[in-house]
Amino acid sequence: MNTTYATSESSKNEFLSFQLGEEEFCLDILKVQEIRGYAGVTSIANTPDYIKGVVNLRGEVVPILDLRIKLQCEQVEYNEFTVVIILNLGGQNLGIVVDGVSDVIALNADQIQDLPEMLSCIDTRFMTGVAIIDSQTVVLLDIEKLLNKDELDSVVNQSVH
Repeated sequence: MNTTYATSESSKNEFLSFQLGEEEFCLDILKVQEIRGYAGVTSIANTPDYIKGVVNLRGEVVPILDLRIKLQCEQVEYNEFTVVIILNLGGQNLGIVVDGVSDVIALNADQIQDLPEMLSCIDTRFMTGVAIIDSQTVVLLDIEKLLNKDELDSVVNQSVH
């Protein structure tokens, strides 16, 4: 039996959970390429403040953005737990800086609820819902909405020139 991401209500989808400050988030595991420690990033002039710069990942220029700034959360210091999640969005790699990675979680569609009216620091344009896991609220991100293709291409083009 093929159990990969069927659309039935009882099927489970897998998500990577991670922290931004005190908040717990998750995103579709199928978008994740790898998880790396935060290391030297080459800054790019004239980019939005949430773009930290780019890194060379096996010969490919990969934009790195700080998810706390993009989602308008409070700024948290970079430390030994800070990591970069490398994502593949429509064939383009993108790195997001987060405070730490927690776990891979499986959620049924009926475990995912609509967004509450008030969430602490979160720009809800990038959210698809919330889930309660062991009495903790986890916010599901729509990672595709975080950075549009034109923004991504612009950052990559600026770094190459």
